[in-house]
Amino acid sequence: MVMQKKIKKNKFKPKNGISIFSSSTIKNAYSNFKKNQEKKKIKQTKLKKIAENNQIIKEKKELKTWEEKLNKENNKLRLKEEELRFKEKEFKIKEEQQKIESKRLIKKDEDLGQIDKDLRLKEKELKLKDDEQFRKDIDLKAREEEQSKKELKEKRKREKYLKEIILEDEEKKRVENLKIKEWEEKFDRQQKMKEHQEVLKEQRLRQRELNEASLNNDDANINKELTTQLEKFEVDKTSEH
Repeated sequence: MVMQKKIKKNKFKPKNGISIFSSSTIKNAYSNFKKNQEKKKIKQTKLKKIAENNQIIKEKKELKTWEEKLNKENNKLRLKEEELRFKEKEFKIKEEQQKIESKRLIKKDEDLGQIDKDLRLKEKELKLKDDEQFRKDIDLKAREEEQSKKELKEKRKREKYLKEIILEDEEKKRVENLKIKEWEEKFDRQQKMKEHQEVLKEQRLRQRELNEASLNNDDANINKELTTQLEKFEVDKTSEH
């Protein structure tokens, strides 16, 4: 019988904690249970076959013993009949005893006949058992071959399922890595944009400060120029008077 190889599965657990092989594990457990039941039945059938073979051997030994006993009894009977023929005249006075002995021998013949009949019946039963055992052997062999094919089919099915799971897991990892990469690139762009905005903000602030400083300088110059012109105007006016 082909022994099923165990396949080590690499479980992949998502972040929510639910195993991706939960339904497969139940299915495999049920499949293994069915296989164990089938193997148990086959083992019981083999044990029954051994017991029946032992019984057949025992019955054959008993048959041989009965045959030897029958041969011995037949030999004894022949010897006895010859003795009776040779001593028929000498044992006339024992005629009654001979009759009794004859009856006994007849009874024995009947018993031997019955034994012979029983032996033939036993031989017939043994032949029927041999035929039945032959059919059982063929049936057991067919069931073992069917079980082997079934196990091979289940093995291929599991290997295909495991391959699909591995490919699916690799695809999920690829997509996840791609998303992580896109997020990192987006984050880098946002950071650079934010830094650029900060630089622009700082440049605008400096420009505003420079403009305010320049404006203050221009106002001071204008006031100074107006004061100078006013003083000059007053001096000119005083000169005219």
